Amino acid sequence: MPDPDLLRPASSLPGRRLSELAEQAVRCTPACCGASTTVSDGGDEQPITVTHPDLAGLVSVQLRSGEGPIPAAEERGAPVDAEDLLRDERWPEYRAMALDAGLRSCVTLPFQRGGLTVTLTLFSFRPGALDDPGRGPAQALGDLATTSFVRDRRYRAALTELDQLGTAMRTRPTVDQASGIVMHVLGCDADTAFGVLRRISQATNRKLADVAAALVETKGRGLERELVSLAR
Repeated sequence: MPDPDLLRPASSLPGRRLSELAEQAVRCTPACCGASTTVSDGGDEQPITVTHPDLAGLVSVQLRSGEGPIPAAEERGAPVDAEDLLRDERWPEYRAMALDAGLRSCVTLPFQRGGLTVTLTLFSFRPGALDDPGRGPAQALGDLATTSFVRDRRYRAALTELDQLGTAMRTRPTVDQASGIVMHVLGCDADTAFGVLRRISQATNRKLADVAAALVETKGRGLERELVSLAR
């Protein structure tokens, strides 16, 4: 049986799994006071999770402005850290918000695989407190989560392809019948008949299967002139 989680709407999974990644990373990283996670496939939508509401603004300002450790890590494909935000001169808007929240250091780990980019950002109230998380449990957790995202994405794509194939197989007999009717009316070959059905589908903004079903139901009666014009 498929994993029940994989049968849920796609949008319900990233948030939950990102949240689990952030919470587990905080628990296994000494001196870490909070974490944020994001996932992106290059599109406009970029789900995020945070372990504390105050961190949401720090993620949003980076995604909006394109400046901060998250965009930098995504671009470099390597960890980006700030050992002391009080002395760091990068990302003024982000730094101001972080310091206002009492944060002094952070590190963002990027995980890029299968067209997806997952980021995990760890925060601390103390400068220099996040000791090389790129070699610790947080890195392993991020690798595992990213592999899971890619697996789920491929599984969903396979399910979609199977569903489309099943639909095509179910509607094929009707399309074949409709093509036969068009061939009889126009005296044409199968390729020409199928082309006529496809043009009708495009012109009327209806599915090919629906066009074929309607044609089979009427047996082409009263459509001779229209079929001839579409065959030209």
